[in-house]
Amino acid sequence: MKKLNITLLLAIGVAFSASAQTPVGDILIRNATVITITNGTLENTDVLIENGKITRVGTDLREPRGGVDEVIDASGMYVMPGIIDAHSHIAGSSINEGTSQVTSEVSMEDVVNPLDVSIYRALAGGVTSIHLMHGSANVIGGQNETMKLRYGTTNPDDLRFEGAPRTIKFALGENPTRGARARGIQPQTRMGIEAMLRNAFNDALNYKAEWDEYNTTRGNRKVAPEYDLRMETLVDILEGEILVHCHSYRADEIYMLMDVFSDFGIEKIIFQHANEAYKVAPELAEFGAYTSVFSDWWAYKLEVYYSTAYNAAILTQNGVNTSINSDSGELIRHLFHEAAKSQKYGGLNDNEALSLITINPAMQLGIEDRVGSIEEGKDGDIVIFDKHPLSVYAIPQMTFVDGVKYFDYNNDPDDQRIWVDPTSAIQDVVLYDAHDMHLCMHEADFVEMYELINGEW
Repeated sequence: MKKLNITLLLAIGVAFSASAQTPVGDILIRNATVITITNGTLENTDVLIENGKITRVGTDLREPRGGVDEVIDASGMYVMPGIIDAHSHIAGSSINEGTSQVTSEVSMEDVVNPLDVSIYRALAGGVTSIHLMHGSANVIGGQNETMKLRYGTTNPDDLRFEGAPRTIKFALGENPTRGARARGIQPQTRMGIEAMLRNAFNDALNYKAEWDEYNTTRGNRKVAPEYDLRMETLVDILEGEILVHCHSYRADEIYMLMDVFSDFGIEKIIFQHANEAYKVAPELAEFGAYTSVFSDWWAYKLEVYYSTAYNAAILTQNGVNTSINSDSGELIRHLFHEAAKSQKYGGLNDNEALSLITINPAMQLGIEDRVGSIEEGKDGDIVIFDKHPLSVYAIPQMTFVDGVKYFDYNNDPDDQRIWVDPTSAIQDVVLYDAHDMHLCMHEADFVEMYELINGEW
């Protein structure tokens, strides 16, 4: 009887697991110009996706015996890998946990909002994967979440990019220092940030040493050290288990963090924004650091004064893996235009420019074996454009995730919101809110602004 019950439970578990799996599709795209990113551009080429995976790329491909969900004639159109945004804050119901300068114990996976209509708008711009990041209110923020934009579900877990490496958000410069001054916490200066980072990592090393000693001398009936999720996460960073993505602007602070990481043997670092990274491009290349930058954002505060639209091109030409991100619910809809700016300002070729929003961010998130290029065996995350993606006139026509169509320009419903009732009365309409454009300090910077206006809290 016990054996029968176990078998029954296993069967139920398998059935439940199968029912909980995210959808996959079977699609055959014919006669397209296929921009593979890693294997050149192929004219009059077909792409076959079966069970969510790219199984064949070639000419005159036959429809599989079991058929497909849809056969698409893409004559005169362009097919490229789904766009990946390495720095996004859409689909998050909270962004900052700013109560301390170190909050490595928190995670964005707990606040994923699958109902955010921005997901659908991103799909309309050809984006298939995003890196939902903690904000930049503190030096060592929370852990991030890499997601696939499977819009239409109400289950946050359906958006998780299965098997993606863990990542965490760090921040340097004005954001954490002004946040500290507003809250009366330490540190409040750039030099204090470096000291705090070193102290935090030394604390993590001491924590690890205590546990190592306990685990090797357990026979003496010693009391185990207190478990600390914050320290556990910092230890994982030291051991290379977590990729660090760091908000940064100035060249001196970028160089400082590389110096700190060198001292502690941390090899994995992606500098986000990195407006002055061009000044230390050779040093970044030597360290093996990556950068994820804006195409042409600057002058919105003093520390980004010395920025340039040549940043991405200079970094690329110096051998630094570079991506262009949005950090915006608006820019995410046309990241292909942002990539095109690297041609206007830096003269990058088509493949170099499109790599900034495909294979390069995939490498920065540790998911390049799954997405970022059109190759047999990779996920069926692709987008079809009516014109070359780097053309200012290009419009995404269809966007697929795991071979499932989530956006179709010619069959776009009038209203894709799955939570707000479009027939309900309109209340509290805000025509424009600057905070919606740049969300790194969402839920954090209002504190300082209140103090500036009122003189006190």
